[in-house]
Amino acid sequence: FRCANHPEARSDALTRVRQMNSDDLDAHIERLRKGNTLAENEVRALCEKAKEVLQEESNVQPVQAPVTVCGDIHGQFYDLAELFRIGGSCPDSNYLFMGDYVDRGYYSLETVTLLVALKVRYRNRITILRGNHESRQITQVYGFYDECLRKYGNANVWKFFTDTFDYLPMTAVVADRIFCLHGGLSPSIDTLGHGR
Repeated sequence: FRCANHPEARSDALTRVRQMNSDDLDAHIERLRKGNTLAENEVRALCEKAKEVLQEESNVQPVQAPVTVCGDIHGQFYDLAELFRIGGSCPDSNYLFMGDYVDRGYYSLETVTLLVALKVRYRNRITILRGNHESRQITQVYGFYDECLRKYGNANVWKFFTDTFDYLPMTAVVADRIFCLHGGLSPSIDTLGHGR
């Protein structure tokens, strides 16, 4: 048994990230679509891989049309499943999610884990933006932190996800014409260049 912060445990997690392939992701996605959670070490590896993917994206992320644009999910996993049923499953359809995947609902973990897994697997077909609930402070007040403690017995998974949230782009532009973001713009931003 090794503590998650032990150097060998961190090395093991990085090895899993490097070894994660499309078959692993497909198996994770299949489990997640059924409403199951991943093991803590699987979440850690997934979040590390997601950070690699997201680091390559712009803070003003270009998105191709046609695309299905989705607003706040707030842990409503079964509503997310219904969105995919109606709009088509990923990767058959392009999706842009505008933030607020966690808090308030009972299935924030299942919701955000599925979206992150889909992003890693189909990075060019799904875009996930950062909303105001993708922050450490807000998730400690509105439920995601407590849900992680309840379902995993510690805050490690919460930390993996909140670290990943730091890498999410803030805005997207669909077909070079439609500017999308979770909330309002700062009055000091007057061009897209300021957001990049």
